[in-house]
Amino acid sequence: MKKVLTHLTFYVLLAIIIGIWMGAQFPEQAKEMKIIGETFIFIIKLFVVPIIFLTVTLGISSMGDLKKVGKIGLKSLIYFEIVTTLALAIGIIVAMGLQPGNVDMAELIGKDATKFTTRVDEPFSWLNFLKTNLTIVILVVAIITGIVLNYSKKREKAVHGLEKTSKFVFLLLKYVMYLAPLGAFGGIAFAVGEYGLKTLVPLGKLVGSVYLTMLLFILLVLGLIMRIYKLRILQFLRYIREEIIIVLGTSSSETALPNLMQKLEKLGCKKSVVNLVVPTGYSFNLDGTSIYLSMAVIFLAQLYHVHLSFGEILAIIGILMITSKGAAGVTGSGFVVLASTLASVKKIPLDGLAFLLAVDKFLSEARAITNIIGNGVATLVIAKSEKEFDAETYEREISRKKTELK
Repeated sequence: MKKVLTHLTFYVLLAIIIGIWMGAQFPEQAKEMKIIGETFIFIIKLFVVPIIFLTVTLGISSMGDLKKVGKIGLKSLIYFEIVTTLALAIGIIVAMGLQPGNVDMAELIGKDATKFTTRVDEPFSWLNFLKTNLTIVILVVAIITGIVLNYSKKREKAVHGLEKTSKFVFLLLKYVMYLAPLGAFGGIAFAVGEYGLKTLVPLGKLVGSVYLTMLLFILLVLGLIMRIYKLRILQFLRYIREEIIIVLGTSSSETALPNLMQKLEKLGCKKSVVNLVVPTGYSFNLDGTSIYLSMAVIFLAQLYHVHLSFGEILAIIGILMITSKGAAGVTGSGFVVLASTLASVKKIPLDGLAFLLAVDKFLSEARAITNIIGNGVATLVIAKSEKEFDAETYEREISRKKTELK
């Protein structure tokens, strides 16, 4: 019992339970808790830019051999594109099969639905896309900086300084993470207080479909990929369960970024590979976001009885392959990307976004959890394929964790 009480996970779960209770019993007061959740996410977002810049720059500069950097980077991007495209396709297939949008939701359309039509009906633009996706810009800057450092005469001095800065940033974030229970409480309390449990019932089919699809994707698709490289998905899920629960409470995969990277190193992945693949994956390997986006588009098409031809579905997949990249793993990011995607399609009514706004908080957890698991699997697979992986360390660490959980 004493061991449980010392775990941050216990307090995050407790905060979620209290938040749900408060939202159901005292909705008006619960709505005011929104500021707590938003403040926590805001603080976390402040760390995203420095963490991505420092980890990618150090990852490239510490490798020394730029050919190896290029090979791992190219392999990572190819892997990301294949898996996320597969996630998009699976989301569309399941949504068309289960048809979560074939329900009467007309009474849920409120006067607030019109605000989305004037807010997101701008045509898709690469320039605007890059302007609104800071993570991709920082990623490019970090890659260039890492390459430049490899040719610099003052490389060792610069890398030493960046390492010290990185340790300080991660230490600071470690202390910030003690606020995770507050962030989880604020987010859950507001969601339940604002929309209520009964209001979410008509959207339960969509939520259930999304969660089911992501569960199958993790166990079957990612599980198969792990099996090909003689690894087991369930072992890995047990190993990172604390990070999964933190992501569940905060709806942000970025809150677990530093812990995930440290655990992947403990599992035998070389630090340089972890520092390169994980931050890159947070921009390009968003499996959960891809599933959500494709299912949400089909859901809205079904809701408004919009027939989509095979060609139009392929076009949607193509657009989502672009718009889903660089979406930060924080609450609401998938919703913003979906808005820009619908604006590009220009066939499905944007008013439908009002429905998704009501359950975006609940779908956000599924997106974030699938994203973090997907990035962990990608790192293990790429590290092992590049022989930058210590199998003995992996087995020893997995056994240690298994003993610890007993």
